[in-house]
Amino acid sequence: MADARMTALRGLSEVFGQGGYSNLVLENLMRKQELSGQERAFCTALFYGVVERRITLDWVLGRYSRQPVEKLSPAVRDILRMAVYQLLYMPSVPESAAVNEAVKETRAMRVSSASGYVNGVLRAFLRDGKKIALPRDPLAALSVQYSVPKALITLWQQSYGEEKTGAILAGSESLAPLFIRVNSQKTTAEKLIETLAKENITATKTPVGNALRLESAGDVTRLTAFREGLFHVQDLSSQKCAAALEVQPGQRVLDVCSAPGGKTFTLAERMGDTGSLLAMDLYPHRLKLVEEGAARLGLRCIRTKANDAQIYDKSLGVFDRILCDVVCSGYGVIRRKPEIRYKDPAEGAALPQTQRTILETSARYLAPGGRLVYSTCTLNPAENEDVVNAFLQENRAFALCSEPVTCLPEKTGGDGFFYAVMERST
Repeated sequence: MADARMTALRGLSEVFGQGGYSNLVLENLMRKQELSGQERAFCTALFYGVVERRITLDWVLGRYSRQPVEKLSPAVRDILRMAVYQLLYMPSVPESAAVNEAVKETRAMRVSSASGYVNGVLRAFLRDGKKIALPRDPLAALSVQYSVPKALITLWQQSYGEEKTGAILAGSESLAPLFIRVNSQKTTAEKLIETLAKENITATKTPVGNALRLESAGDVTRLTAFREGLFHVQDLSSQKCAAALEVQPGQRVLDVCSAPGGKTFTLAERMGDTGSLLAMDLYPHRLKLVEEGAARLGLRCIRTKANDAQIYDKSLGVFDRILCDVVCSGYGVIRRKPEIRYKDPAEGAALPQTQRTILETSARYLAPGGRLVYSTCTLNPAENEDVVNAFLQENRAFALCSEPVTCLPEKTGGDGFFYAVMERST
């Protein structure tokens, strides 16, 4: 697994040192290294595990390192993080292998002068029985236990209270389940379950119609059912959001921030692939993902258009239904994109204004009697309820159809998500 470890190590350098996106960085590196299936699985588990558990790992290292963790060279720090992660969370890896490979990695990364230091830190941790003594301060203890920054935990505690914050932390710590959406234009949930079983994939129904949960599916793009367009991948919370728009066959629908297309496809299927669905996004290259997905699924009512959602375009006309799924801080999906948790909440202070502008602009396209859904994949009232409330105060023609919904991440359920359904009277 030496190649897998080195690939993970290089990936960590790009994510932590250069701010790279974890999913893009890792896939690119694994493709270049031509790792086997087993090596890819090991590399993926190690890489994402270290990114997710960075705070916990650094706390452990801080108790055994003579130097402050932040003063270590990036290569040595990441080597130690990977080794401690294997010792704590990968029981299939022998302790001796975790230590010995870490020492070898110092040579491969040209920091061989630190080999004795790395060996000493890891041996000391093993002699103490790999114990993690949490800080006495309650906030710091939660941060180390769940590897979530104190600033983010504080935001959640102030916004949702202690109990819900505990649920968010527990849900965000779990492995994200894999949900798919049945393409109702080509098959049924029952038939797709049978089809997937023939490919040795277990699929089970969920409380959301045509939403299935897959077990140990691996790379679904390799499946015949995927290539034939029988389903697309979409989280359960996202599917609930799409359902809330209540699209009808023959309607004119707008998805203002559509890429990569999961909600777009679900809306088109719910429309019976009739009427018209305009999928927009700021970046043309991202719209190609929507176009490719629609072609694979055989959905013909979708057309795409590159557009800045903050700028009104009168030529687009009016729509019966509008989905306004805006750019956000992403705190609801940190179990899928673990590096998001390390963003300082203060860095996203300008997001609510951008979100408000997109919502205001989108609302201008809605026909009287029409319905609009505002949604995010974050858990932050400043980007959710506050944006909706401010909009409603200044736009009296709009009203909530029901109470806004905040989905908390669940171990066996969907991601953290928010959506509010509004209608226009005049």
